[in-house]
Amino acid sequence: MVEQVRRFNRVVTERVGALNDRFLGRDRPLGEARLLWEIGLDGCEVRVLRVRLDLDSGYLSRLLASLETAGLVEVTPSPSDRRARVARLTRAGVRERVTLEQRSDRLAKSLLEPLSPAQRERLVTAMREVERLLVAASVEIRPVDPECSDARYCLAEYVAELNRRSTRRFDPNLGATVHPNEVRPPAGQFFVVYVHREPMGCGAVKHHADAPAEIKRMWIATGARGLGLGRRLLETLEACARAGGSQLAHIETSAVLNEALALYASSGWVEVSPFNDEPFADHWFEKALL
Repeated sequence: MVEQVRRFNRVVTERVGALNDRFLGRDRPLGEARLLWEIGLDGCEVRVLRVRLDLDSGYLSRLLASLETAGLVEVTPSPSDRRARVARLTRAGVRERVTLEQRSDRLAKSLLEPLSPAQRERLVTAMREVERLLVAASVEIRPVDPECSDARYCLAEYVAELNRRSTRRFDPNLGATVHPNEVRPPAGQFFVVYVHREPMGCGAVKHHADAPAEIKRMWIATGARGLGLGRRLLETLEACARAGGSQLAHIETSAVLNEALALYASSGWVEVSPFNDEPFADHWFEKALL
């Protein structure tokens, strides 16, 4: 399997021109071209670029310096936070990005043209599956403090999505709460899902000595759905509840969250009568933690 992965990597890097220091016939290698694409037309914080591309800060600085010297990029302090730096394309940079887009399209077409329609469909389907699995392989689910910036970001996105999708306004301070002290060890645990080091989901467990554990605030960002992250997160939360000594776990959800309902139904959760006064919930579930 390892040899197959290595062989695949060699074929792809050669075929897309990653080994050429003039990627797509331009005056820069693939790394600089990819950075131009990631900066985009609206600009991007250098910190975000570093995380998104998983680059060493020194190497990223050298790439940006080369693009600045070429007159394609400007790096300036962020207007909202002078400690942060933002990379933006110059007019020449925008033109270069357009050229790279056009040549990238031609390269993609050159990969497809020699194939029959059936082969093209097979290749694109396989690429889609490889992309999905490679993203899934980059996922990390780790416990964090419930008041850290990533946890607060995920919770804010969780609340915002619930309020977008429901006619009832969700207030996290009402009903079955998840205050920081309730999901901080030893009372519980808060988890964040990272994809390429960016927070893309969360979930929490509340332990109880004389009652079932509660699984709370489970959320996966829209852009990360379809990768099996919800199931992996749910399994992590169940394991945490089990490790805390619980033999039974509870979870509740809203009727508007169809994805959650389908996940619980396929993961062995059984719908039961309401066990709390959560005003936003329509369905209550429990699961034996064997």
